[in-house]
Amino acid sequence: MKNIKVNINDKQKKIKLPTGTRLLVRKACVATLKCEGFTDMAEVNVTFVDDFEIRYMNNEFRGIDASTDVLSFPLGENGVYDINPETNAKMLGDIVISVEHAFAQADLYGHGIDREIGYLTVHSMLHLLGYDHVNGGVEKMRMREKEEQVLSLLGLAIVKE
Repeated sequence: MKNIKVNINDKQKKIKLPTGTRLLVRKACVATLKCEGFTDMAEVNVTFVDDFEIRYMNNEFRGIDASTDVLSFPLGENGVYDINPETNAKMLGDIVISVEHAFAQADLYGHGIDREIGYLTVHSMLHLLGYDHVNGGVEKMRMREKEEQVLSLLGLAIVKE
């Protein structure tokens, strides 16, 4: 796989990101592209925010006045992406993760914050690549299978007893 540039920005101050979070996010982006057979140079932006900011963005861009765990803003459609003229990389889009939501969900689901942030990153990367789950059914099932496949590569799969 050619280079992928993952720009990470922590815009929230409520919760300190655990050591290794930035590396995990980069690995999750690379693993997702690898599983999808994406071989071109790529760029993605990942921003960490608080619940207040993600609620504002969710309302502004989706008309939903509620906080959420992650938002995806794809720059491509049907495999066609804008190209960064300086790097010739395909610009996949932006991922926005609420750190507060991630910690709450990790606690709710009984797994670590690494699993949760890894999952949210992979989930959002799949959205940037055109996957959707809004209509449920086969699309949702296909997306869940892809998520678990990538999380397994990262050593973050849920172990079923």
